[in-house]
Amino acid sequence: MGSISKTQKTFFAPHLALKNVLAGIEFYKKAFGAIELRRFSNDDGSVHVAEMEIEGALFHMHEESPKSNQLSPEHVKATTNVIGTFTPDPDALFSRAVESGAKVLSPIQDYDYGYRQGIVVDPFGHQWLIQKKI
Repeated sequence: MGSISKTQKTFFAPHLALKNVLAGIEFYKKAFGAIELRRFSNDDGSVHVAEMEIEGALFHMHEESPKSNQLSPEHVKATTNVIGTFTPDPDALFSRAVESGAKVLSPIQDYDYGYRQGIVVDPFGHQWLIQKKI
């Protein structure tokens, strides 16, 4: 069993279920400037798993797996989580996502509780809460 080194901190890395991981790779690169770290392909050339990074924040995409109850928002027509994304320039990231095809669920604005936030929904149904503390 492995362990986290004393210099490494615990962090969350979302694992997103998608029907089409390759389409996800292309969208997240365009919308969020994501960097593809690695991918695992199926025999037919489709992508099974991808590891990505947005401004140093790690996340994974995986083909949806009904057998494991890991279904995409497209499949269930809902989402069960929101991906909170803190960035120094939420307006730029929000705009880039919308220009790339994300839909605005909640416009970006300042809130009296000290955050600038907005929510977009990507083409696969995942909700992204783009924000910074002000």
